Amino acid sequence: MDYGQVTPEVLEHLVSLLGADAVATGMSDRENHAGDESTHASVVPDVVVYPASTDHVSKVVGIASANRIPVTPYGAGTGVEGAAIPAEGGIVVDFRDMNSIELHAEDFQVTVGAGVLRLDLEDHLGRHGLFFPPDPGANATIGGMIANNAAGIRSLKYGATRDNVLAMTVVLSDGRVIKTGSRSVKQSAGYDLRHLIIGSEGTLGLVTSATLKVAPRPEHFATAVVAFPEIATAAGAVHTILGLGLEPAALELLHRYHVRWMNEDEDAGLTEAPSLMIEFNGSDERSVSGAMDEALEVCEGAGATGVRRAGDHEQRAELWRLRHGTRERYVRRYPGKKIISVDVSVPISEFAGTVAHAEAAAAEKGFDLSMVGHAGDGNLHMAVIYDPDEPTAP
Repeated sequence: MDYGQVTPEVLEHLVSLLGADAVATGMSDRENHAGDESTHASVVPDVVVYPASTDHVSKVVGIASANRIPVTPYGAGTGVEGAAIPAEGGIVVDFRDMNSIELHAEDFQVTVGAGVLRLDLEDHLGRHGLFFPPDPGANATIGGMIANNAAGIRSLKYGATRDNVLAMTVVLSDGRVIKTGSRSVKQSAGYDLRHLIIGSEGTLGLVTSATLKVAPRPEHFATAVVAFPEIATAAGAVHTILGLGLEPAALELLHRYHVRWMNEDEDAGLTEAPSLMIEFNGSDERSVSGAMDEALEVCEGAGATGVRRAGDHEQRAELWRLRHGTRERYVRRYPGKKIISVDVSVPISEFAGTVAHAEAAAAEKGFDLSMVGHAGDGNLHMAVIYDPDEPTAP
């Protein structure tokens, strides 16, 4: 496709609408928006704009549409699959200045700008005893989480991002503004544009604000890391735990590499083997602890070789910090290598077999393979690591 160019006239028009401080053509700004956390090749955009309102975004997209200039939305750049790379140059829209937070605590809702960072929202909500359930690990923007339908460690109990968005304001490709959904929880009639747009990665429109469901922070937690002799055995225990109806809040699979690296880097003291990270939460301490006891009995019956149980909130937080550092650890250990990130989702009954097949296929090809997964909902994150100069490279 032939795209239009960002001409001096287009730049002048953008400056007249947004102000000079909100339009960046310097190489530093442009290079900072040329890539994300993936290993895909970066592409430097022609200009970066920093809108402060939905009206600003509408005008930018309107100019781009009239001149056939490609537009790429940009949040925090934490994606690992290249979605934020402006492949055709053009205009990058950075949402950092659209960071308003309006809490509706009595309705367990919050309305936020697309540029709000997840951890900033967590801090704000935490002061009111609330939290936003989706937790992809990275400090992504809410707009980025919506664009990718981000899931994470708590999706098993609370759902992914699409399950926690009530309403959105969206700028379409020609600059028109629409509102989807409402602050009413029951929304049973009409076209479901909200769920169509969530997960569309900016291809159907740019989300500028959203109203989200929030939940009360659980009072009690039980968290444990359980080691198994084989990764397929660990994955198999997942099916049994869920089959008992225990309803864990999180059920994560850790590849043996990640456990080893946690011990090497952080002196974590974990059994160096494929592991499950299990958490239950709720308002009743006895029921939470009892559910964990039952889950650990299942793991022992499946051949578990070691258990580390968090004794307090501080130890729990430390275990999750270790879990969230998995990507950084393997990137650091493979300098100069290429990493292909692959997301796989399968029915729970197929999870163990998928894990075993992936390991066997990687070994056959001679690739290093790193795996972590939201085992409770059948979601596996795989990183295929290889030397691009090898003749077997994909």
